[in-house]
Amino acid sequence: MSGFSDETRTEIRNELLDTGRELFARYGLKKTTISDLTEPVGIANGTFYQFFDSKEALYLELLEAEGEELAEQIIAESFERYEEPEAAIEAFVLAVMDEIETNPLIHQIVVEDELERLRDDVSENRLQDEQERDIAYFLPYVDAWYEQGEIEGPSPEVIAHAIRSVTFLTLHEEDIPMYESVKATTAAALARGLTNTST
Repeated sequence: MSGFSDETRTEIRNELLDTGRELFARYGLKKTTISDLTEPVGIANGTFYQFFDSKEALYLELLEAEGEELAEQIIAESFERYEEPEAAIEAFVLAVMDEIETNPLIHQIVVEDELERLRDDVSENRLQDEQERDIAYFLPYVDAWYEQGEIEGPSPEVIAHAIRSVTFLTLHEEDIPMYESVKATTAAALARGLTNTST
């Protein structure tokens, strides 16, 4: 291991994260090289691997941090804002889709097919952990509504994954005529279809 002090290691790691966030959001994972990441930080390419196993691992760590921050905001705007499951689910789906469309880092991973590259370079277990973490933010709400009979489906986990999966409609934004209307209609239909409180 290098002779970096703990303080220097922390500084370098944070600089790599900051640089990575900027470059990945602008150019994507595929086009960003290790040299692109290390040059602004002032370290050799080989030194990069003392901090991250790969650029994919750096990307995934950024996504985890981004996800945690966004989750709090989106949960506050949906599941915590509305008591009725239908309104909460619809608001959640639309908020996630809006974030995918407008957040450059999230957009790259979902829309620009960077997820496939991550699948090739990061363990399947780690990606599965990410998917479970994605639903863990709102699964307690789904659990509670499921137990109260306000939503229905095979299990709370299946319902949560169904809610999450609809957000990937954004992958086909360019292919769907009247996309904004289709997005709103799909979110409303999913929310209405999962709940037992609609008339």
